[in-house]
Amino acid sequence: MESTGANCALATLAALLLWTSGGSAAPMECHFDARAQCVYEGRNYSMGETWTDSTCLQCTCLHPVGVGCCETVHRPVDFPSWCEVRVEQTSCKVSLVQSADRRLPCFPGDHDLSPSHGSLKLQQQLEG
Repeated sequence: MESTGANCALATLAALLLWTSGGSAAPMECHFDARAQCVYEGRNYSMGETWTDSTCLQCTCLHPVGVGCCETVHRPVDFPSWCEVRVEQTSCKVSLVQSADRRLPCFPGDHDLSPSHGSLKLQQQLEG
């Protein structure tokens, strides 16, 4: 039972380290892996060092206890069903594009929001 408490404390520490490390966006969701090694793309990291992986997770080495990682990308939730979220792996930049032609941007207005997802769906669930 003490290891569960220690893991929670380590996850909190990882989130704090990532939050204060100057990432490009506030962390959305964090996780801790006690079995992970502080190695990414062949490079070894030491205690407190951070890196961003190809899925835009910012990770911090907490050697010898593991690795903590947090999302750095804000993903929009309110947009029409004819749009989709695109995340550029190299820059971790998020944009909305048209589903039919991903080269074209999507600029939805308030009247275009789909009740099938996002906060409109949540609002409907709360009201109904």
